[in-house]
Amino acid sequence: MAQIAEIASVRTSAPTFLQRIVLARGWTRRAIAFCAGATGALALAPFDFIPAMFAPLTVAVWLIDGAADEDSPRFALAPIFSAAGAGWWLGFGYFVAGLWWMGAAMLVEADLFAWALPLAVFGLPAVLAFFPAAGFALARLLWSPGGARVFALAAGLGAAEWLRGHLFTGFPWNDFGMALTSVGPMAQTASLVGLHGLDIIAIVIFAAPATLIDRAPRGARRIRGTMFAAAALAMLMFAYGVFRLGANETEYVDGVTLRLMQPNLPQDAKFRPENGAKILRHYLDLSERATNAHPSGLAEITHLVWPESAFPYVISSHPEALAAIARALKGGVLLTGAARAESDGDGRRGKIFNSIEALKGQSIVAFYDKVHLVPFGEYLPLEDLLRPLGINHLVPGIWDRGAGPRLLAAPGLPPIAPLICYEAIFPGETIQRGAADRPLLFLNVTNDGWFGRTTGPYQHLAQARLRAIEEGLPMIRVANTGVSAIIDAYGRILQSLPLGEEGLIDGRLPRAAAPTVFATYGALAFPALLAAATALALLGVTRREP
Repeated sequence: MAQIAEIASVRTSAPTFLQRIVLARGWTRRAIAFCAGATGALALAPFDFIPAMFAPLTVAVWLIDGAADEDSPRFALAPIFSAAGAGWWLGFGYFVAGLWWMGAAMLVEADLFAWALPLAVFGLPAVLAFFPAAGFALARLLWSPGGARVFALAAGLGAAEWLRGHLFTGFPWNDFGMALTSVGPMAQTASLVGLHGLDIIAIVIFAAPATLIDRAPRGARRIRGTMFAAAALAMLMFAYGVFRLGANETEYVDGVTLRLMQPNLPQDAKFRPENGAKILRHYLDLSERATNAHPSGLAEITHLVWPESAFPYVISSHPEALAAIARALKGGVLLTGAARAESDGDGRRGKIFNSIEALKGQSIVAFYDKVHLVPFGEYLPLEDLLRPLGINHLVPGIWDRGAGPRLLAAPGLPPIAPLICYEAIFPGETIQRGAADRPLLFLNVTNDGWFGRTTGPYQHLAQARLRAIEEGLPMIRVANTGVSAIIDAYGRILQSLPLGEEGLIDGRLPRAAAPTVFATYGALAFPALLAAATALALLGVTRREP
């Protein structure tokens, strides 16, 4: 193969710039990869500067070009390790720029966790960067000159993103496909292929411009076929989204009047039992506040919703709190995040769950226990090894894992698929497939107060919104410090409260859409796209090699 020689001899307006990327070695090559990756984070919420994603994925093609050697066999280790190294540095830049806000959680209790700030800001990105490293290495195995190498990158990096979302409990945060979701029409493709399908599509679209510098046969001037295909794909996605949004207006469920309460409680006061009565009083005062839509406060509200972990105690053990809530509700229903205790059978407290509870009167009539706990936040991986070293998890107490995904049946509401905080980032895992009843509503309660006024809460909202589009379900989202929102089944944010503000949202409940293609056949979407990208990459290989 002769990628370097072929690329270096192109006739283009910027050959020197390209040659510097392709031929770069050592720290220059690492710096190019890191900076390109960091630039890509600007395509994510809250910036949503979509063209920024061209930087990492176009440069990725040229970096892997630079890993090729004219005299090396396809499976030679040196080019594969060179590609993997470039992928690691690009991923490191992308994750540092996109996930730096995780360091804010280490400062909530700085006396205990400030030492871990570098691990959150640089250590986690360093670990996550091994996924794009593996993706680059796999792409290098499928590499060939010409447009087919874009599909090699899509196959390798797309597979790596899927692995990142599933291995070691998974962390599909800021996937490359998220760059396409800030534009409403483009995001609608998620209803067909889901997040991981969007990953492959996004890689093709944003990497395709790399082929524009390829020398056309016999000096002809023409648009490269891969670039044309990528542009056509983007236009088709946009057209589909415009049609889907235009053909489906928001409809509402009769007889449901919602009030979402965003208390904006400082995180350093949130988990102190001595503040329990004051916190509850703050919640009730805010919840009963008169608004323009409902000047009588809670009198006309059928369902009040509070955020995750609303109380610094187990509310079922505090009858006075249940009585105060019942008086305020005036016959309505409260859906709230809460700690739930389960007896061990001897009358003693056994397991403790991070839960959503539905309260009517003074009774807890339904509950859901969180299944997907946050590593190092709600549980400590390798606890027997790490705890003797003085390493603990961030959230006080020891949380137990719920039994599994299931519907929440709250009085007066359609069947609910509950999502507590981190659970909203996992596509296709938020609903129990094959269940007799399909949920008609997402309820996402969260506490992003750990991360302050950073980019993290906006990214969390963007990913939660994508779940609504994928499944065709509306979402009620209530966050302690924001961003709380009512989202319809097509991902339209109908009402929201800004980050870092106290307030209420009074609104109606949107209806669910018909089951989407992803909801019905979601398990097939990613494998089909991955197989297509791999086949196109291999087609380029077979055309070049006898």
